[in-house]
Amino acid sequence: MERIEKLMNFLKDSPNDNFLRHALALEYIKIGEDEKAKNLFINILNETPDYVGSYYHIAKLLERLGETNEAIFYYEKGMDVAKKLKDNHSYNELQAAHEDLID
Repeated sequence: MERIEKLMNFLKDSPNDNFLRHALALEYIKIGEDEKAKNLFINILNETPDYVGSYYHIAKLLERLGETNEAIFYYEKGMDVAKKLKDNHSYNELQAAHEDLID
């Protein structure tokens, strides 16, 4: 909880900081607050579609929640963004997770 409190305090000064919001979403996942995490990831990606790191994490969360079609959507969208950004590492991670899900 201490990390969440610290992140929330940082976000008071920088409410649109994607790094902080992403970190907070990951902390929510750790404590089982999946809906809060999901909403944060969706907000990040709606506001900053090129924030490629969040695609993997939201897709993994959705996959775990049994929302397979939504997970596939975010894996594919993330691959498109990673390709556009020439971020081969992210592309490969997203592609491998996508393939594991659809196989």
